[in-house]
Amino acid sequence: MNLPEIIETRRAYVHLKGIKITRESITQLIKAAQLAPSCFNNQPWRYVFVTKKEKLQELHEAYSRGNDWAQKASLVIAVYTKEDLDCIVKTRKYYLFDTGLATGFIILQATEMGLVAHPIAGFSPKKVKRILSIPEDMDVIALVIVGKHDDSVEEEPRPERKKIDQIAEIV
Repeated sequence: MNLPEIIETRRAYVHLKGIKITRESITQLIKAAQLAPSCFNNQPWRYVFVTKKEKLQELHEAYSRGNDWAQKASLVIAVYTKEDLDCIVKTRKYYLFDTGLATGFIILQATEMGLVAHPIAGFSPKKVKRILSIPEDMDVIALVIVGKHDDSVEEEPRPERKKIDQIAEIV
């Protein structure tokens, strides 16, 4: 798949079926993040890749209502960082931007590998920190729910995207 195909294929599906996620696959995802750009190459992103069934089940208690579908994840990636790991230029704090870029690379890599990588905000950061032993001073900014799309279940159509002139201006 080339990059435009990967971008077009990427979807945040909610109907997943469990699969075995190999260490090699996880390493591929980590390498994608490792190569992402960041301010002064600070690489402020941190991740916990969760595949153990017991830990995945523990994470269920951290999900918000409406994210029950995430219980079918084969892998959950906890995305975290903190402000002082990256540049602050005047009032611009880069740590969230740079971590988002690296996580986007992971999502695109997962898509290229035939996986669904669905980032969610509906969870308790406090519970995730406790379950995964993430230091208290870190900001857990997202969980990425990873699995194989269960194409035997019909998904909703892709949500309508904003028109180009609503998101960008060419001057």
